[in-house]
Amino acid sequence: MQPLLTPAYVSSGGEVVAALETDAKRGLSPAEVQRRVHQVGTNRLSPEPLKPLWLRFLQQFDNPLLITLLLVGAVKLAMGDPQDALVIISVTVINAVIGTVQEGKAESAIAALADSVRTDVLVLRDGAALQLDSEALVPGDVVQLEAGCKVPADLRLLQVRSLRTDESALTGESVPVEKSTGALQLEAPLAERSCMAYAGSFVTAGQGTGVVVTTGDATEVGQISVALNQAVSLSTPLTRKLVGFSRTLLRLIVLLAIFTFVVGLAKGRDWAEMFDGAVALAVGAIPEELPAIVTIILAIGVHRMARRRAIIRKLPAVETLGSTTVICSDKTGTLTQNRMTVEHVYAAGILQPLRDLWPMDDAGKGVNLALQETLLAGLLCNDAQAGSDDQWVGDPTETALLAAAHSVGMNHRSAHDQHPRRDVIPFESERQYMATLHGSERILLKGSVEAVLQRCSHALDAQGQRCVLNAEAIQAAVSAMAGQGERVLAFAIGLGAHQQRLEHHHLNGDFTFLGLQGMQDPPRPEAIQAVAACRAAGVKVKLITGDHIQTAIAIARLMGIGSPGEVQAMDGSALAALSSDALAEVVDSVDVFARVAPAQKLQLVEALQANGEVVAMTGDGVNDAPALKQADIGIAMGRSGTEVARQAADMLLTDDNFATIEAAVEEGRGVYLNLRKTLAFVLPVNGGASMTILMAGLLGTPLPVSALQVLWLNMVCSLTMSIALAFEPLSPALMSQAPRQPEEPLLNPALIRRVILVSLFNWCVIFGLFFWAQHQLGDLQLARTMAVQGLVLSHLVYLVAISHWRQVWPFRLRDLRQAPAVPLGVMATFALQGLFSQAGWMNAFFGTSPLNGSLLAVCALPMLLMIPVTRCAEWLDPMERRSPATLG
Repeated sequence: MQPLLTPAYVSSGGEVVAALETDAKRGLSPAEVQRRVHQVGTNRLSPEPLKPLWLRFLQQFDNPLLITLLLVGAVKLAMGDPQDALVIISVTVINAVIGTVQEGKAESAIAALADSVRTDVLVLRDGAALQLDSEALVPGDVVQLEAGCKVPADLRLLQVRSLRTDESALTGESVPVEKSTGALQLEAPLAERSCMAYAGSFVTAGQGTGVVVTTGDATEVGQISVALNQAVSLSTPLTRKLVGFSRTLLRLIVLLAIFTFVVGLAKGRDWAEMFDGAVALAVGAIPEELPAIVTIILAIGVHRMARRRAIIRKLPAVETLGSTTVICSDKTGTLTQNRMTVEHVYAAGILQPLRDLWPMDDAGKGVNLALQETLLAGLLCNDAQAGSDDQWVGDPTETALLAAAHSVGMNHRSAHDQHPRRDVIPFESERQYMATLHGSERILLKGSVEAVLQRCSHALDAQGQRCVLNAEAIQAAVSAMAGQGERVLAFAIGLGAHQQRLEHHHLNGDFTFLGLQGMQDPPRPEAIQAVAACRAAGVKVKLITGDHIQTAIAIARLMGIGSPGEVQAMDGSALAALSSDALAEVVDSVDVFARVAPAQKLQLVEALQANGEVVAMTGDGVNDAPALKQADIGIAMGRSGTEVARQAADMLLTDDNFATIEAAVEEGRGVYLNLRKTLAFVLPVNGGASMTILMAGLLGTPLPVSALQVLWLNMVCSLTMSIALAFEPLSPALMSQAPRQPEEPLLNPALIRRVILVSLFNWCVIFGLFFWAQHQLGDLQLARTMAVQGLVLSHLVYLVAISHWRQVWPFRLRDLRQAPAVPLGVMATFALQGLFSQAGWMNAFFGTSPLNGSLLAVCALPMLLMIPVTRCAEWLDPMERRSPATLG
């Protein structure tokens, strides 16, 4: 295969096919496909390069607290104190390394998005129609397009039938473009190249066949860097809020350090000693591990959601998910299996389940001919095809019709041999029907009941004779099927005048009604459970669909949406008649919105947000993009969604499953809870240490802990204990609580009360052990060692009490395997603290002394005292409130 010498739109379709050395009727052979894959690569956009490691590392220091620590370390080094400088700088570098590693995991998860949003495509290979992953395409492949699909590569169109594509993502043209097959002038701009279909565009109507001319980065989309490769930002409202908090805290710490230094000098203390005290206070008060831990928790949340098939494209969504109050979900493929199945057939006045029908070829003379013709019409007036392994390939509705006919003994190939198709009018949403011409006279019509009945003057009876059309009986059958959540299609037959082509005016004649087929997309069992979990969590679920209102109500009842006894519903026409204020008044009480146009989704989102709701909205079409952008959480379908919808969304579902939305909400709540746990654990350590140094300066006593020992405290707490909280598993109580209010600050009054209580206890532990040891033993190093050991040991109790392990009793090996972070953190802390007090080289570096068994027992006493403190802290600020959920 040689590259095209002229643009594909300048040459005729036949010339392009010849130049690409392919066959418009059979496509490429498998061997040729493999050769071209090696030559041009797979059909995918190259992922955006990840941020360099060195840059990610340097960006970890873009925080005023860490910059302050580095300056303090530089000052200590200049003063000839390399030990303190080394530890200060080491702590900041260790935290930067942790943040760098975890941020890299977050970026990798988002970069993997390109592998999670592939689309399927119908392609000819060796004369067979195969449904393949779009990445398998190579130049020369012959691709079939139909309404609703995404164009998988740049195609030169060979055949079109009322084909229109939406190219707004590429050209900015909001109106769908009518396609043709004629060659164009070289000067034709991109938006006017009607014989081309470009990757990423969306087929809004009609059908077509095209040959792939470029793939991957060579496509128009690849050349202008549209599609999935967007910059990833790890800056979120939460991290920006923490930066503001850091600046405020830094100003307070500097003032307190200066105050401590000045008061000490006024009391006649040595300036070098007081400078060391001021440094110790600053080092102790600065939660230098906090920025890294926040990044870690968010990155872990992204990673966990990706494992549960929810890809977070915009990291702030992780925070917002925890406060979602309303989920507006579409139906097909999200709440249901996207696998249509014919349940009932109506013909000759008889409505019966499909499963009760006998094989037609064994029926004998008692067969209902109207029923037979209804099923045959579903087989013939159909664009689905037989694929490999006895699977049907095509639209789910049409494959359901083929499966229904096949189940009663009809054969797809023999039926088409007997009634060859001559022409077709593809289904279009504006007309609500599809028609096919077979032989020279038989015209089959398939579509909505309204569109078909208005073209019928008679009906077919069980003996195959024309009879009076009973519209009331037909409507009663429609209502019965729709009431069970079934989508109803009508079928009719007409006679042509030996024409070779089929035009719309041929369908305005005297048609004979054949019958109805009612099909249902079965609900996903896991989605039913997810809806129930959302209701229990106080998250309202609203169904938004383009289906008939009775069908939508039936599905809502099956899913458990709405009140058990009654489902409140509204259709698109009633919605259009409401003003914005009127809609805001009724939107909360309505459970189902049926026959909704994509543009009306935006109105629903705005109305819910006007009522103070935090809205998650699902969507997959081009026209859904405004609603997805407006929603607090825009959720696009990874399989069936269009490129435009994906770009507008905050989150993608790689399995198009509602249960994944519920899982993502749960993960979002878990992220928020782990953030609160980490703050509740980290801040009291810093608060207790800084209060100790401040009081020592004011009272004129020796410092209970040195600056180096404060740094050791912070390092141990960040590396072995608080990091463990970032890996906390999801609490079973998460989805039994009411949603968090979005305006609630992270440091709310309850959390502040908890921090103050535990900080005061830490201060008492440090001062108590220090003064007891100094009075009893008369050894400053020994007293400081006991103060540090007592604080760390008591905080181990607090770590267990604030984690999920407080509810695990008796301990089992399975629990350790499922949530090992906290136990490993406890063991690592014991090991480090053993080295801190018992290892000679650690004694020399940190100014500590070895402790005997009795002194270690004294240090362990605060562990017992911490138990009632944790109870009081839980009373002041329960981390997991089991509030009664508000059911919607």
